[in-house]
Amino acid sequence: MTMNVLRGLFFLVAALIASGVVNAVELGTRTNSEGGVTVSVKAKNVAPGAAVWEFDVALNTHSQDLSDDLVKNSVLIDAKGARHEPLAWEGAPPGGHHRSGVLRFKGLVKLPGAVELQIRRPGEPAPRSFRWDLK
Repeated sequence: MTMNVLRGLFFLVAALIASGVVNAVELGTRTNSEGGVTVSVKAKNVAPGAAVWEFDVALNTHSQDLSDDLVKNSVLIDAKGARHEPLAWEGAPPGGHHRSGVLRFKGLVKLPGAVELQIRRPGEPAPRSFRWDLK
């Protein structure tokens, strides 16, 4: 290969790493079923330097009304214990038996060793906890 091709490949890989494309962590879905309500969360777009981190959230039940305020009742906790409030919920409005959407948080500049998404449901004694190891 010529020096120009090698230099071009180097800058391409460096740009991908800097943008988080190469460093993005593939994270699985976490599910919690309690009190007749199943909550499933999939972390996506969780990468260093990403402006927004997104979590796909689905709530399903056959016995309750899902009127949760997910922005008010959710928090993202990093490995050092810092709490990060959501920016927005984009998805189904409160009510019904099936809701899904995306919970958005401001992206963390440095990728922590782990993150935990906690969702507190009305009437439940403890928050639902969804954890991912990132390193």
